[in-house]
Amino acid sequence: MVSGPSGAGKGAICDALKAEGKAALSVSMTTRAPRPHEVEGESYFFVDRDRFRSFIREGGLLEYTEVFGEYYGTPKAPVLAQLERGQDVILEIEVDGAMQVMNTMPESALVFVLPPSRDELKRRLEGRGTESGEGIALRLERAEIEIAQLRRYDYFVINDRLEDAISDMEAIIRIERRLGIDGDDPTDPPTPEEKADMERVRELMVGTKADTIIDGYRRGNIAGALERCRSEIAK
Repeated sequence: MVSGPSGAGKGAICDALKAEGKAALSVSMTTRAPRPHEVEGESYFFVDRDRFRSFIREGGLLEYTEVFGEYYGTPKAPVLAQLERGQDVILEIEVDGAMQVMNTMPESALVFVLPPSRDELKRRLEGRGTESGEGIALRLERAEIEIAQLRRYDYFVINDRLEDAISDMEAIIRIERRLGIDGDDPTDPPTPEEKADMERVRELMVGTKADTIIDGYRRGNIAGALERCRSEIAK
């Protein structure tokens, strides 16, 4: 499952992984209006509130949440069908939704996508041209709340350069696939490529880095905060 604040770029990362055939991407359902570039059935399933509520009543959603007055949720049937076919499935969902899914699918891996800084997140939101000043302020305020939930996630990816963020996600998927759904270490020794993935993914594990990352976001430079932390540990 992939979460992160609006504007962090999680959608671009997930779309790239789908296009490259690295994993299937779950299509969420929402009551909000489509943006100009969004396609029904590919970006989201766009429904009205009555239709969404019928899915809730019938147990047809793996999770759902309400954000800025609109519902978002994950239809259950397509995800289960893809998993039964042996496909890796990415759910791009809100923090609240991710916690709901973990209650029923605890073997899932949780990845949080971060912007390099609050200023960069603001710049990206403004660049969309779809939000008022008040709307951007609300999204930045929500981003603070969401990033504070980082401790509940397994991995983090900083989307400074999109290509690097995609590569980080690919490494996480490969390692999770190698470990298997039970999290057991495979008996076969890792290849050199797998060893490189393990080293890379070890740096992406949240663990004790959560406070450093959260503080780095607030101060304006997550990568810099992590580098300072590594330097202090190395002394």
